[in-house]
Formats: sequence, structure tokens, C-alpha cells
Amino acid sequence: MVAVTFLFLCFWAGDLSRIQVTLEPDRPSQRVQLSHTASLRCCYSVTGGAVDTTWATSPHMVKGILRGVDWRDNRVTVDGGNLTAAGVMCHTLILREVRLNDTGLYQCFLNHSALRPSVYTHGTFLHVYMPIVKILDISESTKNSILTAEGMLLMVAVLLHGTMMLCKTKKLNQLKKKRVKEEEENIYEGLNLEECCSTYDQIQRSLVQGPYQDVGNMIMEEEEIQLEKP
Repeated sequence: MVAVTFLFLCFWAGDLSRIQVTLEPDRPSQRVQLSHTASLRCCYSVTGGAVDTTWATSPHMVKGILRGVDWRDNRVTVDGGNLTAAGVMCHTLILREVRLNDTGLYQCFLNHSALRPSVYTHGTFLHVYMPIVKILDISESTKNSILTAEGMLLMVAVLLHGTMMLCKTKKLNQLKKKRVKEEEENIYEGLNLEECCSTYDQIQRSLVQGPYQDVGNMIMEEEEIQLEKP
């Protein structure tokens, strides 16, 4: 009887040693909007036996106890696993009306007495986000119309500003020409034309007579002047 028991234990241990688990790639991450439904999946292939599968979240252990998904939550649905034609076992976890605190890493915990240590699948990180609330719910066509109107207004503003600058520059040029003309007129203002002519004649005579005079002629002119009768 002891020999039979020993042989049974050896056979059972040999059968356990042949269990091998191959992990399939999981979806790395998934973003789900608040209050929507999240569907997570883990896949693996096992040979030599069957393993127990439990969905767990990170951190895995809390006070030495596996931190698994709460089955009592009405929002949680876990299937028993589906075996594909390729021999891959897939388990699906469905979370309805997700909350912000549901964010975390979800993995399948594969447990069997022959697995030392136990195996975790790669897992999927679930990110629950809150959508951005629009202050003004405007359609795309309305946005395009607004952008077109803004472009037209900007073009009109640029044209008006350019026209005003041109008019201002033209006015400044006209004032400058008028000021120059007035300054030229002020140069000749207050001048006596007769005095200008006499001065001009004197200058012309001095140029004709030259800078030198005949002293003899001057003496004869003085004597003749003295001989003249009054």
C-alpha cells in the first residue's frame, strides 16, 4: 500500500512538473471616459494542466492578501475564459460605469500548485479620464464662419490703417512744401528794391573803374573844381 501511494505521488508530481504557461501579448493601456464601459482582456496558453485565473489590480498584495477585483460589485463581469482554435485561453473583465478610482494596472493572476512562483500576465493599464466640458457647443461650420469673418475684419482693419497712414504722410509732405515756400518768400520780405539797385550799381562801377585811381587826374580835377565859379 505504501509503495502504491509513493508511485501515485511520483506520477502526480511528474504530471505537475510538465505544466508550462506561455503569456500572450496584452494591450498595454486603455483610456475610457468616465461613466463608460471598459473591457479588459488577458490571454495565455498552458500545457500540462489547467490553472486558476483571478483578476488582480496593482498593488497585488495588501497585508499579504491578494488584491483582486471585487466580484460583489454589480459593475463587474468576469467570464470563465474562452479557448481559441490556436489553444490560447483568454479571459475578459468588463467594468461598467467606470469611476476615477478604477484607474490602475489590471492583470490576470495564474495560480497552480505546480507553478512556483505564481504567474501574472503582462496586464493592461486602465486610464479613466474626465472629458473636457465645452463652454460653447459650436459646430464646425459655425467655427469656420467665425474664422472667415475674423479674417475679413482683420483685412479691413489693415487696409484702413494703411490708408490712414498714406493720407497722413501725404499731408505732412504738403505741409513741408508749404513751409519751405513760405521761408523762401520771407527771405525777400522787407527789402527795398531801389536800395538793392543802387547798391548793385555801386558794385558794378567799382568793378569797372578798378581798385586803383590816377592821382594826377584827381589833382587836376580838384584844381578845375577850385577854378570854377560858384
